[in-house]
Amino acid sequence: MLKNFWVFLAIAAGAWLLFHHPKAHWQGQLAPADPVQSPDNLPASWKYKDFTVTPRARYHIKAVVLSKHHYWGEVEIEDTISYYDLALGWGPMSDAAVINRLNITQDTRWYNYSWHNDPPIPLEEIISHSSNNHIIAGNKNVLDAVAHFKRYDVVDLQGYLVDVKLDNKDWTWHTSLSRTDTGGGSCELFWVDDAFDLSI
Repeated sequence: MLKNFWVFLAIAAGAWLLFHHPKAHWQGQLAPADPVQSPDNLPASWKYKDFTVTPRARYHIKAVVLSKHHYWGEVEIEDTISYYDLALGWGPMSDAAVINRLNITQDTRWYNYSWHNDPPIPLEEIISHSSNNHIIAGNKNVLDAVAHFKRYDVVDLQGYLVDVKLDNKDWTWHTSLSRTDTGGGSCELFWVDDAFDLSI
């Protein structure tokens, strides 16, 4: 009986950690500026593991971490090159008063948001001021930094939006180049060369 109690307690604690998100406590927008994207002066494609990486745009973003998901295994091809997804918010989506009225989750490479009654800001602003980013760490320092990012950290990421092709197979992962698209293909596939936690 005692053993069953501890098993139940462990499951309950795990569920609480997974689904309970503490409220954000700050005033105004922590990351007011839009991401900066440029198609100019891009390097040639390069090899990474068994993939060819093709840069589509330079990309720099300062944003609040709305959610982070760690993909542990190598069940899917994507998991072999991108270990983390970051849901990031800027402008009105970096305002605690907005974030606290949204339920934000991630799973199976998707970023989801919902609300009770009316959305805190127009849906178009939620879409255009937040994004799901499939992170490809360009080096160990970036991987370590992203591993330590927490919900509501303000982070600075620089690198490239990229397309990735698995060599010798008919498989390609494409990045979005827009902040206003939704649905399949709307996520940023982000090769990150520099990652900083501005909250520290």
